[in-house]
Amino acid sequence: MPRWALFLPFALMVALTALIGWRQGWLVANVTETEVIEATAATYVQMRREAGTDADAQWSDCRARPDPTGTSWLVVVCGPEPYDPARHYTFYVSRFGGIERVVGPEARE
Repeated sequence: MPRWALFLPFALMVALTALIGWRQGWLVANVTETEVIEATAATYVQMRREAGTDADAQWSDCRARPDPTGTSWLVVVCGPEPYDPARHYTFYVSRFGGIERVVGPEARE
């Protein structure tokens, strides 16, 4: 067996790690706040539909702000005005755009 073949598994592992790192960086660089808010608003409307309280649920009920604790990227708060605890949801969104945690009525925390 040639000597260079002994290093082939290591080289493949380094290449795979580089590819995964590049992909994660690409995702972070190209996920916009607008896309995240729109996707979360769609989830909010769907959750209200499943709860049977979707008569007045709209995407425009959602607003976002940076997470003050720094554990998530954005905090998206959805619900009609005035505040109604039975119809308000708070979504904690990661930098990759995934929902990390949901706080609200009948939410899956």
